[in-house]
Amino acid sequence: MSKGSRTSDDVEHLSPRERADRGRAARKQVPRSSHAGFSPAARRPDPVDVIEEQSAARVPELVPIRYGRMTESPFRFYRGAAAIMAGDLASTPRSGITAQLCGDAHLLNFRLLASPERRLMFDINDFDETLPGPWEWDVKRLAASLVIAGRENGYTDEERATIVRAAVRSYRERMRLFAGMGNLAVWYARADMEQIQALVDQRLDKRGRGRLSAAMTKARTRDNLKAYEKLTRIVGGERRFAADPPLVVPIEDMMPGTERDRIEQQLRELVDRYARTLATDRRHLLRQYRVVDIARKVVGVGSVGTRCWILLLLGKDDEDPLILQAKEADRSVLAAHVGESRHDNQGQRVVAGQRLMQAASDIFLGWDRVVGIDGRRRDFYVRQLHDWKGIAVPQIMVPNDMRVFGELCGATLARAHARSGDRIAIAAYLGGGDGFDRALTEFAESYADQNERDHRSLVDAVQTGRVAAAPA
Repeated sequence: MSKGSRTSDDVEHLSPRERADRGRAARKQVPRSSHAGFSPAARRPDPVDVIEEQSAARVPELVPIRYGRMTESPFRFYRGAAAIMAGDLASTPRSGITAQLCGDAHLLNFRLLASPERRLMFDINDFDETLPGPWEWDVKRLAASLVIAGRENGYTDEERATIVRAAVRSYRERMRLFAGMGNLAVWYARADMEQIQALVDQRLDKRGRGRLSAAMTKARTRDNLKAYEKLTRIVGGERRFAADPPLVVPIEDMMPGTERDRIEQQLRELVDRYARTLATDRRHLLRQYRVVDIARKVVGVGSVGTRCWILLLLGKDDEDPLILQAKEADRSVLAAHVGESRHDNQGQRVVAGQRLMQAASDIFLGWDRVVGIDGRRRDFYVRQLHDWKGIAVPQIMVPNDMRVFGELCGATLARAHARSGDRIAIAAYLGGGDGFDRALTEFAESYADQNERDHRSLVDAVQTGRVAAAPA
């Protein structure tokens, strides 16, 4: 049963002209120039209070690690501040046209991934906050992230503006391209690295091309076997996760025997049950593996403190590993502003959004629910821990590198929105001019200022002892 905000189900029954008219009408009601700049709402919540509210439901001993990571720089703070920005975006103008949102579309959530056909792709990676909502919110989060990263690198005002305009222009032009395509053509669209390399070879200098080639090579090595070598060791003749506290803690090191046994049994049962959310062929494949060990793992910045388990499974022998990640899925930070998910299980919400937005998803992507020893229901989504994943390193990018990367992100986000939203209406709203590009360039700079103030608030809270931070 549907309970909240969603993309329109009847939009495809309108004619292309009617859909374009809808976009142009939205432009008259909410001009593209209205998206420029950012001013905090009069009753804007204290950013530290927002972060603390999220932390209340997380593993207490891990929360200081989250704060430690967020205080390191304004950019790392931004990565953990999706809830803060969701509240801020709720007070900005809305076009009234929706799409499935990533909800956290900063630049590091675009990366290299493997398709089921073992081709290296470029796509969105993180869907913890996914929900249907105003398409422009994702674009604004991407644009602001480029400015924040650019400031950290010491780029000039002009260099940052060029980067943001290029990314937003790429989104706009790609959306206009998708508006002219048929539904199946949009659905089949994807960006494999052979196509991307051919494009960026014309745009990057020799050093930039070398960095891209190295990133592609490294991504192909980040698979189950590499994770297996890095995360496990032989203990008593059997393969087990190696302890690296507090980042990786084997389950036997965490708690007393009875409590540990119960959680271990629940996680083993989770693997059996979650298999029902997979396609039948993938379910058959998964059942050829057996769970041999479990550990808790700290991941990311914003996700630190959520319950995240890694599970070691072995297939035909000890050299046939599969490492799954079962990650807690909580209510999206967007829900308070766009309505609750239609899915009762938050893990299903994440998986449904990922399958809708990604061109090709992990073959082991699924969801389940566990009732904890405290009696609280917790939802999880499951996927492979590593599957040819490659992440950008903004700190080593020169301005031209970040401009090209931003263009890739903008085009990728447009493809994701085109799959789920009314691409013709969005394209008509954006138009052929650069009004929206210029508006978001101004917005991104203004929001980067706000992010720096919020980061300072958290740093001050740590220094005064209001919250505790720990390095990790």
